[in-house]
Amino acid sequence: MTHQKSDCLFCRIVSGEIPAAIVYRNDHVLAFRDITPVSPQHVLIIPLKHIASLSDLSPEDEAIAGHILLAAGTVAGILGIRESGYRLVFNNGKDAMQSVFHIHGHLIGGSTMGWPPFPGLATMHG
Repeated sequence: MTHQKSDCLFCRIVSGEIPAAIVYRNDHVLAFRDITPVSPQHVLIIPLKHIASLSDLSPEDEAIAGHILLAAGTVAGILGIRESGYRLVFNNGKDAMQSVFHIHGHLIGGSTMGWPPFPGLATMHG
């Protein structure tokens, strides 16, 4: 796999070096269960290509961003929450609690949510 960093946790999951509970994979993205879920259904959707953060997206990555968004609907269908609803959350940078610097969307659902998005925000991992 090209465009990966050997020290990136998510790149190591993409390569199969680190196991994960994979929900979905195609030629562009990988979706796997979060190890510290904040809802009954909590899956991370990542591009196979290493891109550290949303701020690091370039115009050449436009298709990758689209593949992540399209995969959200597919994954929600697999999880059985497409019709009932879900959130797709991206943390960008340390102030937003991004802890793994490889773009990833948190697809969460399976229960009724409130607003603000995460009353227990301090427990959300990014």
